[in-house]
Amino acid sequence: MTAASVSFRAVGRAFDTNAGRRQVLRDVDLEVAAGEIVAILGPSGCGKSTLLRIAGGLDHASAGVVSVDGTAVVPFDPRSAVGFQEPRLLPWRTVAGNVALGLPRGTSKTAGRDKVARLIELVGLADFAGHRPREISGGMAQRTSLARALARNPGVLLLDEPFGALDALTRLKMQDLLLDVHAAAPTTVLLVTHDVDEALQLADRVVLLGSDGEAPGADIRQIVVVPGSRPRDRGSAELAELRGRLLDGLGIDRHGAARGIEATTTIPHYPY
Repeated sequence: MTAASVSFRAVGRAFDTNAGRRQVLRDVDLEVAAGEIVAILGPSGCGKSTLLRIAGGLDHASAGVVSVDGTAVVPFDPRSAVGFQEPRLLPWRTVAGNVALGLPRGTSKTAGRDKVARLIELVGLADFAGHRPREISGGMAQRTSLARALARNPGVLLLDEPFGALDALTRLKMQDLLLDVHAAAPTTVLLVTHDVDEALQLADRVVLLGSDGEAPGADIRQIVVVPGSRPRDRGSAELAELRGRLLDGLGIDRHGAARGIEATTTIPHYPY
């Protein structure tokens, strides 16, 4: 597994809807170094997941270019692997069988079996390799999903809210596991999250997407460099200051209330 760099140059994405053309992303410029962990934050509907899908070749940019190691991304780019919010495991396959689905084509049976065993051990599921999804917890299922993504030998690991469906304690444990996995297999990671604390705990840099309201579509509002080596002290004053900056950028005050929005207002969510 060799980490790859990722480059976004003037990337834009627009969708045709019943109400007309909707510009979701515009002029996104970002360079991600090989082996770096970058978290992407922003309000619902600002294009975080869209940017991730474009990076993996699951969607295409309407403008601009995305490249991996200097070469343009192609549809379903084999250099990337995706981990989703839901584990999406096949219920009739064992943990080992689900991880094996991520193996590149042409992998021999012996090499594949050995690799699956190594990955299952890496995510702490060696004693559950023969279990089926209904027999394991949600956190174990998400570990299986992570191992399946790593089985592809990705230069870039794309994680879209991978821990969003987990309870708070399991989520913290999965964050620690991701750091352990990254230390053992330091691929490049792009992580979409709504959790500011998660972004600060995991990422080298945090990218905040948003709109100024004057032009359609979201672009990069801030890029915050997170100091210190991982794992970080979740209670540090330095992270607390950065947390406040990011919450301000999201339009939320230090007490968690959205500025200018009534408590009963529902903020619309768009699947972008």
